[in-house]
Amino acid sequence: MELLAPAGNVEKLSYAYAYGADAAYIGLKKFSLRVKADNFYEDEYKKVVELKNKYPGKRLHCALNISFHDDEIDALKNNLDYFKQYPIDAFIVQDIGIVPLLQKEFPHAELHLSTQASCVNSEAVKMYKNIGFKRIVLGREISLKQIARIKDAVPDMELEAFVHGAMCIAYAGRCLMSAYLTGRSAQSGFCSHTCRWNFKLHDEKSKILSEPGHIITPEEAKLIAQSGDLLLEEEQRKGEYFPVYEGEDFTAVLSSKDLRMIEHLQDFKNAGIDSLKIEGRMKSVYYVAMVTRAYRKALDAIEGKISQEEAAPFIAELENVAHRESTTGFYYNRSEADQTTIGASDSKYELAAEIGKELKDKAFDDIYELGQKNFKIFNDNLEAMHPAAKAARLKDLEIHTDRRVVPFQKKDGWHLYEFTALNKIDPSMDIEFVSPDFVSLVAKSGEWEIINPETGTLMNWVCDGHPCVIYTKYELPDSTLLRAEDPEYVEGKIRDTGR
Repeated sequence: MELLAPAGNVEKLSYAYAYGADAAYIGLKKFSLRVKADNFYEDEYKKVVELKNKYPGKRLHCALNISFHDDEIDALKNNLDYFKQYPIDAFIVQDIGIVPLLQKEFPHAELHLSTQASCVNSEAVKMYKNIGFKRIVLGREISLKQIARIKDAVPDMELEAFVHGAMCIAYAGRCLMSAYLTGRSAQSGFCSHTCRWNFKLHDEKSKILSEPGHIITPEEAKLIAQSGDLLLEEEQRKGEYFPVYEGEDFTAVLSSKDLRMIEHLQDFKNAGIDSLKIEGRMKSVYYVAMVTRAYRKALDAIEGKISQEEAAPFIAELENVAHRESTTGFYYNRSEADQTTIGASDSKYELAAEIGKELKDKAFDDIYELGQKNFKIFNDNLEAMHPAAKAARLKDLEIHTDRRVVPFQKKDGWHLYEFTALNKIDPSMDIEFVSPDFVSLVAKSGEWEIINPETGTLMNWVCDGHPCVIYTKYELPDSTLLRAEDPEYVEGKIRDTGR
């Protein structure tokens, strides 16, 4: 089975490939449902071509999965020359109106039907096959039994299914609330107009909302909204409650659990699935890397490339990635998909840095010699000071240690790497490296140093935007990431992390 990972930008595409994806899917600005993802534009096709050359055999799928209006089709036509510069292997579409255009202009690219088209039966699959589709990304509302039936009916059609990531109570703008609350599906013509019902809001613990005559202050309102104790009750369904949680810039009502099927990949294989899809073009580099890696190892175990015991610690790392409570969705029992949760997805780790290539030979010597030179200049200036000024300067350096000029020293067996800081770290911390090859590697304080490459001197801390290289006793493979524990994370506490 193919492993298909999300890529909201070039950087995420690189890590998707490096951490084990067979293919990755991207969006192009204005033509993708994930408009808040970075997506791809301007001259980024050059970097994509480089990545495809670096990872031969990896595939690139492009989501053109909006419903097109005429002016958007005009825009698509006007951008065809630009799109052709991308090494696209397949287009993911829901609007069949653009199919003839793609078939004409991209004769070598496959057509994949988007999950937004909600294809969940074999007759529809046959129809899409007849008009040229190579693959169906099945609707989320399908079971494994139904998948097997479709594969039996149309064995030469490739089938793709989501296995991990966020789910929602509605799809393609078509509400599922009626089916959720009454069993009457709007998609089948039986909408109960649930959105027009009367709902009451309860605060389960504080009961402030029900205090007669009490005027709620703005401070109380915020505390209640963010407490996780709010419950929604429909007027005619007494005692049936749904959680509501409000963050800084969102309100979660009927919030679905996250899909997680990593323990059930053999069932997908038995059902005839050809591609396993991870959700998350808007997720972080860390999410893309860690989730892709976990599913890669799980697939490798199924295929006998590694043992289940070898895969287990990589799979366990999914708990260290931002996530909500998990579910198996519609695959076994639709009641699993009906269960809701509250809160934003969260993780105890934050991505602290990306590790680049190792700096050897002249690149290493240049930084080392720069540090020695600046150290000599610093000492010469210090010695040239008046004794009183020198004493004052030395006293100042005792208080403000970050003002010291300390060159790094060569250490046997240590390695120097490019380093892109994303969050603040300092050498007193224990940090963790993660890579495509090993689960995690703890580097304790004293086993690593951070150096300013522009001065060759040691740094007391680094954060996003500061030039830096890292010097460590550990040899790190390509595409290693550095993570650190988030000091603000509290187990069981709901935070609005923006993820």
